[in-house]
Amino acid sequence: MDILQYLVTIFTDYGYLAVFLVLLVCGFGVPIPEDVTLVAGGIISGLGYANVHVMFAVGMAGVLVGDSIMFWLGRHYGTRVLRWRWVAHVLTPERYEAVQDKFARYGKRVLFIARFLPGLRSPIFLTAGMSQCVPFWRFLLLDGLAALVSVPVWVYLGHFGAHNHEWLLTWIKRGQTGILVALGLLLAVLAIWYWRRRRERRADEAML
Repeated sequence: MDILQYLVTIFTDYGYLAVFLVLLVCGFGVPIPEDVTLVAGGIISGLGYANVHVMFAVGMAGVLVGDSIMFWLGRHYGTRVLRWRWVAHVLTPERYEAVQDKFARYGKRVLFIARFLPGLRSPIFLTAGMSQCVPFWRFLLLDGLAALVSVPVWVYLGHFGAHNHEWLLTWIKRGQTGILVALGLLLAVLAIWYWRRRRERRADEAML
């Protein structure tokens, strides 16, 4: 967790702007953990250097703006964006194949799931823009709903654990597991709902 202490030091000196900018580059695929960045923002609010509710708003803005830029790069430049060196590093052939698999399995719902897939988040948003089949409002809605799940968890966890690092580190690990479990349950519920709806539709068609 050395990176956590490093981010706390930077955020203490430069405040909300630093948090926003780091989250922005996280959206570009830079290997800085988004959850740790948000926790660090929460910590400085718990230490009295920021307001936790403003930090939550800054966190939402940072992740959504970063994600939206990736989406619009894919939408505007299409496959040409793959010729950019830093994009080729983010969207490797292996990641591109994994993203295609996720879209095939989950459809547009993968835009919600992407928030919880750190290694695939940026490639998924970039590919969604390149596909030209997802309107921006839907992308922003799904990504925003997912951010409303993850962002407050990490920011407020950092805020309440600012003075107890041992407790905080324990709950960071539990939080990561808990979010994944909750996501799994949500996907199971959606799968059951989709299966029932499809079966009812087939039954209605059979009666006609």
